[in-house]
Amino acid sequence: MDALPRLTAEQTADRLGVKLETLYAYVARGRLRRERTAGGSSFDPLEVERFAATRRRRPARDSGHSDGRPLMVIETGFALIEDGELSYRGRPVEELVAEPFETVARWALTGEWDATARFTPGAGLDAARASAAALPAAAGSRDRQVVAVTALAAADPLRASLDPAVVASATERLVAGMVEVLPAATPEGAEAGTLAGRLFRRLTAVRGNRIPLPPDIALLNSALVLLLDHDMAVSTLAARASASARATPYGVVTAGMGALDSPLHGNASRAAHQLLERVADGADPARAIADAVVTTHGPVPGFGQPLYPDGDPRARILLGMLSADPRHASTIAAVDAVARVIGERTGARPNVDLALGALTLAAGMRDDAGEVVFATARTVGWMVHALDEYAQPPLRLRPVGRYVGP
Repeated sequence: MDALPRLTAEQTADRLGVKLETLYAYVARGRLRRERTAGGSSFDPLEVERFAATRRRRPARDSGHSDGRPLMVIETGFALIEDGELSYRGRPVEELVAEPFETVARWALTGEWDATARFTPGAGLDAARASAAALPAAAGSRDRQVVAVTALAAADPLRASLDPAVVASATERLVAGMVEVLPAATPEGAEAGTLAGRLFRRLTAVRGNRIPLPPDIALLNSALVLLLDHDMAVSTLAARASASARATPYGVVTAGMGALDSPLHGNASRAAHQLLERVADGADPARAIADAVVTTHGPVPGFGQPLYPDGDPRARILLGMLSADPRHASTIAAVDAVARVIGERTGARPNVDLALGALTLAAGMRDDAGEVVFATARTVGWMVHALDEYAQPPLRLRPVGRYVGP
């Protein structure tokens, strides 16, 4: 935080939406502190942010410019992280994980609670499947989803419409298409009608002819609900920025998926899966952790979340569900072994990426399956943010660069 550039008086006044005279009145009354230099007065951006939060929200401007917030604080009305817990519109996620993902997703998009909601793909699915089938053999499941978004967009005559009802309907069809574009080889079970059931069949097809059981579907469904939205993650910021420029819903999802394709974000569960798999196969936990750090060139995959200093509630929920099923005892033993080593050395606790890696390992999925679960769920969250951004002045998220070159 020490590296944040200080704000000039003009920038501070613009951030607060006041005249310079009013700004200096705040200074005179002791409400803001300034430093005087040869170049003029400067202000601490963090102090300005705190002061701005105490003031009444100013009306949105139609200038099309950034509002000058140095920390890019963006208001959101859906996901709230408070006191170590995650809520959607005031409802704790722990109360929502047992609900069908489609029900929660439709509620997120429209405000309508429909326990019978089911998402079905629209036109363009055949083209999406053909495009996905044309990818090289090394392509992963999320690669198929990425090309499916473009194919489904091309088949939607209303793809440029930003009407909320049209956007919500397109999102439901898009999410269903992102699932249906993946090949399925396992038999249909009683839960095949749900999105979680259909997705499970596709993600486990690489490991043989496994028939999903109700607890399997419930676990995957809970993961989808928990990953629907989460503060202003980098992929969400990318999605909102594109929506600020009035990209189509499909363009918004494409922007989000581009940012999601990162070992520090949407792909983190793959490294966690690989780490747990090694330990479950008998590798020494400390050695497996050391190798994982070398491979990722960063922190231990699946641990630490700055927004939850006391532990990620999403991990707690998913790992608790895994622990309750005796079939997953070996996976949970690997989780406990790795968590013990990390806890003793760093104090870091499991996050949702470790839980997602554990889920995919326990379910017999490929190590990149967590990326698909993440992308499928977060597509809804991106569009919730896009709907909000479409209602804001266009291009408001276009920041102003500060030249530091020669």
